[in-house]
Amino acid sequence: MTVRRSAAALATTAVLLGVAAPVAVAPVAVAAPSPSPSADLPAGLYGTTDPTYDGVWRQSLAFLAQKIEYVTPSTQAVDWLVGQQCDSGAFTSYRDASKPCDASTVMDTNATAVAVQALVEINQHREDANNGADWLKSVQNEDGGWGYNPGSPSDANSTSIVIGALARTGVPVNELTTKNSSTPYTALQSLAIACGEKDGGAFAYQPGKKGELTANMDATAASVLGLMGKGIASGTSNAVKDPSCTKGDDLSPEQTAQNGASFLADTLKKQPYLEQAPMPGAEESAPQPDFGNTADAVVALAASGHADKAKASVAWLQKNATGWAKQGGPAATGQLILAAHATGADARSFGGVDLVKQLNSMGPSPAATALPSPTPTGPQPSSGTDSDDGGLSLGWLIGIGLLAGTGIGFLLSMRRKKQQP
Repeated sequence: MTVRRSAAALATTAVLLGVAAPVAVAPVAVAAPSPSPSADLPAGLYGTTDPTYDGVWRQSLAFLAQKIEYVTPSTQAVDWLVGQQCDSGAFTSYRDASKPCDASTVMDTNATAVAVQALVEINQHREDANNGADWLKSVQNEDGGWGYNPGSPSDANSTSIVIGALARTGVPVNELTTKNSSTPYTALQSLAIACGEKDGGAFAYQPGKKGELTANMDATAASVLGLMGKGIASGTSNAVKDPSCTKGDDLSPEQTAQNGASFLADTLKKQPYLEQAPMPGAEESAPQPDFGNTADAVVALAASGHADKAKASVAWLQKNATGWAKQGGPAATGQLILAAHATGADARSFGGVDLVKQLNSMGPSPAATALPSPTPTGPQPSSGTDSDDGGLSLGWLIGIGLLAGTGIGFLLSMRRKKQQP
C-alpha cells in the first residue's frame, strides 16, 4: 500500500546500484541492515537481515502476499508478529518482546497499520487487530491524518496505510472527525496537487517549508489506495475507468484518488517504470529504476480500475525485478506478488521465478500451501497441497474456509524515504 521502501530493500537497492545506503533523520531512521545468520534472528521471523527497522513490516507483507496466494503462515510466524504488539495495541518497527513496552518505546503507526491489515487478512488474532486499530484512532492528528510516530506531522504514506488498516477492521473512516472537522480524507486531499498545475493529480509526501507541494511517486501510489479506503493488498477493481484529472476545489475522495491514478498512468505511459529519487548527498548520476515504487504504482492503478494501464509495467517487472525481489527479501518479494495478483499475472511463474515459493523459503515453513496460483477474480483451488501426505491438511481446509469470510486486502514496502521529484 509503497510507497516508502523498507530499510532492508533500501540497503539492497544501494548495493545493487553501488552507492552508499542513506541514513535518514528521525523519526524515519533508516540504516543499512547487514545479513545475519539465522541463529541470530528470532524464531518465526521472515528474512535474514537485521530486523531493527523493518521486522514487523516485512513479516506483515509476507502474510499479505501469502494470503492472496492461499498460503497459510505457520503458527510460529504468526505468534512472532503478535508478540511484537504492546499492551496499548501499538507495534514498534521491531522490539525485544522479552521486555515490556514502556515510555521509551517508540511506537510506529506504519508497523501497527500493516500488522493490523495482516492479522485481519489471515483472520487470526482479530482482537489484537482491533486493539491496534483503536490505538491508531487514539493518535490521529488534528488535521485528520497520521505521522510516522504519534505526534509527528501527518504524511501521505502514513495516513494512507492507517486508513487501510481502519477500513479493514470495519471502522467508518469518513466518520473519524477531529475537533476542527477534519477527516483522514481531508488530510490526504490537502496534499494533492491540483489538476492543471505542474504534476497535477500527484500527491506530496508532506508540504514543503513554505507550504509548497512537490510530487512524490511513493506518496501518490499510497494516496490513491488511501482515498479509496483500501488496504495494501487490494487486488483489481472491476470498474474499469479511463484515467482523467478532474479540476475543482470540492472533489470527493474518489475523484481525488482518480486524479492520482491518472498521474501515475500518464507517467508510466512515458516509460514502464518509475525512477528513484536522488539520494541525499550522493553524487549525481543517471536516474535508476525504482522497482518497489513501480510495483506499488501497479497495485494502485489496478485497484482504481486501470489495470490495463499497468500491463507494460508488469511486463517490465517480470523482466527486470526478480533479482531485486530476491535480494530485497520478504517485503520486496511480497510487493511483486501483490503487483502480480492485482493484474492477473502468475506469481508462481513471474519472469520465470516462483515468487510464492521464494517467499515461503524466507521464513518458517507454511502451515499449508494451496495450488494452483489464484487469479484476482478466479475460483478457489479445490485440490493440491504441499504437505508430505499429499492430502488436504486441516490447516489447508481451515485456510480455505477462512478465506471465504475475509476480503482480499496493498503496496508496501516500507515508505521510509524522503520526498522525491
